[in-house]
Amino acid sequence: MKIYFATHNTNKLRELRALIPENLELLGLDDLGLHEEIPETADTIEGNSAMKTRYVFEKHGVACFGDDTGLEVEALGGAPGVYSARYAGPDNDSHANMDLLLSNLKNEENRKARFKTVITYIDNQGHEYQFTGIAKGEIIREKTGAQGFGYDPVFLPEGEDRTFAEMSAAEKNARSHRARAFEQLIQFLKTK
Repeated sequence: MKIYFATHNTNKLRELRALIPENLELLGLDDLGLHEEIPETADTIEGNSAMKTRYVFEKHGVACFGDDTGLEVEALGGAPGVYSARYAGPDNDSHANMDLLLSNLKNEENRKARFKTVITYIDNQGHEYQFTGIAKGEIIREKTGAQGFGYDPVFLPEGEDRTFAEMSAAEKNARSHRARAFEQLIQFLKTK
C-alpha cells in the first residue's frame, strides 16, 4: 500500500521510513510531482497538520498524511508552539530559532518543555483521523550534538543524559514525538 506524506523534508521522510512495516511504501510530495509549498496558516498544531493533509487530498485524492510539530516551553506559556519553525522570523533558520529560544530562557530556572507532533491522516474515501505524540524534556543552556534537526541540539528528553542531537536516528526514533504519533498511525492502518 502506498501512503503519501505531505512533506518535502527529507529528514522527516528518512526518520519515518525507518519505522514503517514492509507492506507500506512511504512517499513524499516530490513523488506526487507536488513541488509548491503547502500553506501552514492555522493557529494550532492540529490545524496546520489537517491543512497540509487536506491540501494534498483535494489535489490528488490519495491516502495521505501531514504532520505539524511544535516545541512548547512551559516558562514561555507554550511558545514557540505552532510558530516553532519561524520563531526567529520567516527568513531565519533553526540556529536563529535556537539562539532566540536560549536568549528568552536565559534567566529562567524552569526549563520544562515538550515536543508535540500531530499527524492527520485522510484515507482514500476522505475520512480524517488525528494522532498525537508527545516527548517531554527540558531545554538545556547551550546547543549540544550534531545529529537531528530543528531544536534537537537544545532538547534533552526526560530520563536521558543526551539531547536528541546527540542520539543516532534509531535512538531518537525510539523516544521522539513524531515516532510516537506515527506509531499510532501505523497501528491504526493495521486495523484497516
